Amino acid sequence: MVRFAAVGIDHGHIFGQVKGLIAAGAEFVGYCEQTTAPALIETMRETYPDTPVLDRDAIFADPEIDVICIAAVPADRADLAIRAMEAGKDVMVDKPGVTSPEQLEAVKAAVAGTGRIFSICFSERHCVRSAVKAGKLVREGAIGTVVQTLGMGPHRKQFDTRPDWFFRPERFGGIIVDIASHQIDQFLFFTGARKGEVVASSIGNFGTREAAEFQDFGEVLLRSDRASGYIRVDWFTPDGLPTWGDGRLTILGTDGYIELRKYIDIAGRDGKDHLFLVNKAGVEYIDCSQEPIEYFGRFIADVRDRTETAMTHDHVFEVCRLSLEAQARAADISPR
Repeated sequence: MVRFAAVGIDHGHIFGQVKGLIAAGAEFVGYCEQTTAPALIETMRETYPDTPVLDRDAIFADPEIDVICIAAVPADRADLAIRAMEAGKDVMVDKPGVTSPEQLEAVKAAVAGTGRIFSICFSERHCVRSAVKAGKLVREGAIGTVVQTLGMGPHRKQFDTRPDWFFRPERFGGIIVDIASHQIDQFLFFTGARKGEVVASSIGNFGTREAAEFQDFGEVLLRSDRASGYIRVDWFTPDGLPTWGDGRLTILGTDGYIELRKYIDIAGRDGKDHLFLVNKAGVEYIDCSQEPIEYFGRFIADVRDRTETAMTHDHVFEVCRLSLEAQARAADISPR
């Protein structure tokens, strides 16, 4: 059995990683309670009362721990991942896995030097059942050849629950690195592109004057040798929406298109994971709420078999590269 521990519990995404690995058959053997968000530790204690709190150094030193999950402050994730890999562990990191080009090169070197797995859990694809179903439909040719993705990632600010690092770009990486990495991952995955280029990108602070450095809007235009992609991310989810964000993805193919309404179908059907398929056969609605999640089981198989079925390193590193480049090149379009 694969045994794993959690280090860097600074973002709630850690719970998705833990839950997914347990459901796939791994054993949760402990976690380090060092955090910038004490409420998350309280939730961890309540959710997993029988899982011990362990010293961070002891976690890295324990040869019986196979995998370390990391959802630390974004700027700290790469160093923790490198330490874990050098200690002989495979790693599952919350997005973004890196926040600078230097970190990306260091992670690449660690993977090459240790032979360990560095996997980023892109939850908006890996943990969203409608996205899993969309991947199957695309592979089956339901919409022909994919020529464009249109991804939107709106979020709710919830400033009263956010730690200080959330407002500092050098700590969270900027809105494109932090959020749009999800949509960049989806662009490469659904179009089948191995490489991409940043055509244009923008960032801005339009409605968060109390935090001058914060970026509440971002957009990216991508291109590959086979498709294009447009991304919009923001922190403008209104309080009246009964979820944190109306995340959507439209996948355009030569023979049809797919739209995902991931978390809510506004003024429509209840629940989440709504998929709409339009092609020559007609218009079809698919409820994806029971679609199996595959990423965690494949990750465990990769740990056991030393394979890359959950996600290749080439893909992970290209998502990181494009995210960093789009962030660095972004025009600041904030109102002056």
